[in-house]
Amino acid sequence: MTTISFALNHMTAPALPLDEFFTLVKSLGISAVEIRNDLAGNAIIDGTPAETIKTLAEKDGLTIISINALQRFNEWNDDRAREAQELITYAQNCGAKALVLVPVNDGSGRKDGERQANLLAALTALKPMLDEAGVIGLVEPLGFEICSLRSKTEAVEGIRAVGGENTFRIVHDTFHHHLAGEEKFHPEFTGLVHISGVTDPNITVSTMRDPHRVLVDANDRLDNAGQAKKLRASGYAGPFSFEPFSPVVHQHSDIRTAVRESMEFLAARV
Repeated sequence: MTTISFALNHMTAPALPLDEFFTLVKSLGISAVEIRNDLAGNAIIDGTPAETIKTLAEKDGLTIISINALQRFNEWNDDRAREAQELITYAQNCGAKALVLVPVNDGSGRKDGERQANLLAALTALKPMLDEAGVIGLVEPLGFEICSLRSKTEAVEGIRAVGGENTFRIVHDTFHHHLAGEEKFHPEFTGLVHISGVTDPNITVSTMRDPHRVLVDANDRLDNAGQAKKLRASGYAGPFSFEPFSPVVHQHSDIRTAVRESMEFLAARV
């Protein structure tokens, strides 16, 4: 079995300027990063040119595996189309391989029939845009009960329906997989895995939220190690990207050591 391949999402250390974040990644022996367009005061949202990010990544020998993310992608309209084109162009110019696509998560668009139609409309519109730029679309179902796309199986069915097998992949997020209660894995359609743990013993699965998401350790309730092991055994050979949202992680005094310990924990079990 080959060594597990890790990546780091900028959400791991969102306060770090991008150049310092890239230095952190390199110091951990990781060569893959995810950058975000939702970090106030930081690239991309601060207006940093795509070419600058590309140069910084190349300097540290890093591959930008995704930009995270086009929000509400399955609520397709003129505004979404413009936003999508801007992000796809940015991804192309900064050397990012993919754009993460996040569904509507406010309780709307959940009705059977409606949500599938909305998914197909968005995928149909996005496919030529992504293909022209040579960028992959990473569909990320969210496990929250209010989400308009909870099922990875439904996402895969949508991708197949639009003939998007070469354009789209899905994100297997260990947190959202657990919340959705979805047992089926789709390794052949999985383009990226997001990993984060929940260790708080006092919350129920239905009340788990992003601020509960920490680095994975022995107290993990989501069975990240088991999920990763199953994905790899069934053929997934891509990166496992740390994406903790907890302020506890963001304010850690030694994030490098904390991430390294989590990497070692998972590597020993997968």
